[in-house]
Amino acid sequence: MKAMSAINTSNPCLPKTHFLKVPVFLRFKPFSYNTHLCAAKRTHTHSLPFTINCKLKNSQDIKNKGKSVSQKIVLSEASPPQLTEGDDINGESGDVPKSSKKKGGGLSGVAKFLRRKTLQILSNLPLAIGEMFAVASLMALGTIIDQGEAPDFYFQKYPEDHPVFGFFTWRWILPLGFDHMFSSPIFLGVLALLGASLMACTYTTQLPLIKVSRRWSFLHSAEAIHKQEFSESLPRASIQDVGTILMGAGYEVFLKGPSLYAFKGLAGRLAPVGVHIALLLIMAGGTLSAAGSFRGSVTVPQGLNFVVGDVLAPSGFFSSPTEAFNTEIHVNRFYMDYYESGEVSQFHTDLSLRNMDGKEVIRKTISVNDPLRYGGITIYQTDWSISALQILKDNEGPYNLAMAPLQINGDKKLFGTFLPVGDINSPDVKGISMLARDLQSIVLYDKEGKFAGVRRPNSKLPINIDGSEIVIVDAIGSSGLDLKTDPGVPVVYAGFGALMITTCISYLSHSQIWALQDGTTVIIGGKTNRAKLEFPEEMNRLLDNVPEVVESTLSKQADSISG
Repeated sequence: MKAMSAINTSNPCLPKTHFLKVPVFLRFKPFSYNTHLCAAKRTHTHSLPFTINCKLKNSQDIKNKGKSVSQKIVLSEASPPQLTEGDDINGESGDVPKSSKKKGGGLSGVAKFLRRKTLQILSNLPLAIGEMFAVASLMALGTIIDQGEAPDFYFQKYPEDHPVFGFFTWRWILPLGFDHMFSSPIFLGVLALLGASLMACTYTTQLPLIKVSRRWSFLHSAEAIHKQEFSESLPRASIQDVGTILMGAGYEVFLKGPSLYAFKGLAGRLAPVGVHIALLLIMAGGTLSAAGSFRGSVTVPQGLNFVVGDVLAPSGFFSSPTEAFNTEIHVNRFYMDYYESGEVSQFHTDLSLRNMDGKEVIRKTISVNDPLRYGGITIYQTDWSISALQILKDNEGPYNLAMAPLQINGDKKLFGTFLPVGDINSPDVKGISMLARDLQSIVLYDKEGKFAGVRRPNSKLPINIDGSEIVIVDAIGSSGLDLKTDPGVPVVYAGFGALMITTCISYLSHSQIWALQDGTTVIIGGKTNRAKLEFPEEMNRLLDNVPEVVESTLSKQADSISG
């Protein structure tokens, strides 16, 4: 065994410490045989125990006074094992351990790489802007193209022999689903891609910013504070006074020793996340409306009824009927209001809703912009017509003559009917013609087509035409109703409400201030994400209110901070 020698050192931490001269042990690659068995075969192997005492001077000297730290080292006379070929001098083997090979490899490593790459692509700003333009373009195209019409409509309006813009025909509309644009796979796919980009941007950019903003980060050097957008030094000032003034200005203040951190307007940093969530709500609500709603239209004469489920048709693959579809709707009355000029100003329908037992569950008179809502179904007043004319002929009847819409130039409505006179089986039958623009008055013509007179319904005033006495008893109107279920409306409303609120909140500035007490001087600096011009003015105004402290008070405060 090597000899021992005592070495005196000048290090006060190790007085009278004995150092052992022993061979230097290098890390080595484990051998394939059992080292304990190999050592047992050596006949002249002895173990010599030594105890080394040293007194350590550190921050715990007061508590550990009189104590020593001992460590027992066991040395063997046997020589250390030889290094094998391929061992590294620094103790690192040329072979990679199995655990290191598995780390970061395999399917988990590939999954992490794909996840990181996908988030990087989706959160790309130019891609998101392109997606927004694509959604806006498809929405504009869906507004231009008539939606929900029969295929024959598109065959006639967009024929192949006369394409719009030289190329756009019905072959672009029907195969791509542009006749129901807002539930087409193309539109929903682009919308889903935009939603994925918003979520990726929120996850990779906005959420990390929030975490950083909520962190209480103290700066402990004057150089770091001077690097901020605004910095100033206040001689003969107290950091406690600075904190008090900042609290009065609405800042959240945190003090740790000689360092101060303050912030305000954290909601402004949270607002972009709220904006993204609001946009996602709007898109989700729009998708639910397009793919999960029911729609239908019906024109019902006064006095008749219909079942809701017979009118509504699904608009997408999410559409699911409810119990309210079994409701029966009865049209009690239809009437119109008129301007002084005689034009129609408003039309109303008195509706009764009955359950399967025939019991009335709700009754309401609806009009344009005043719909009826029941069980998730909304009933709108959208149109009107005249279904029949009730007359008396030679005091016989009443007879109901069906009114048919007549096509004329312009947007004025005109309805007409015909009362045969003479032999109705004659191939050249003639009769009395009756025309009406609304429910106010009926214009009558004889069998020669000459004007005979005008009568108001319910006037009971007869008129003689071609030897027949005619009395106009009533004009029966028909109510044009639109029915729909739209589960996405509450979601869209919530999204737009949140969008307005978060957009306003996002204009709040998130300001951060750091300060450091350096002797009798307070070094203060700060930055903000908005209001770059107003922030220095605000800081100067606040710092002007910091009182100057006398020397004796400063020394006491400095001692209290350092203590």
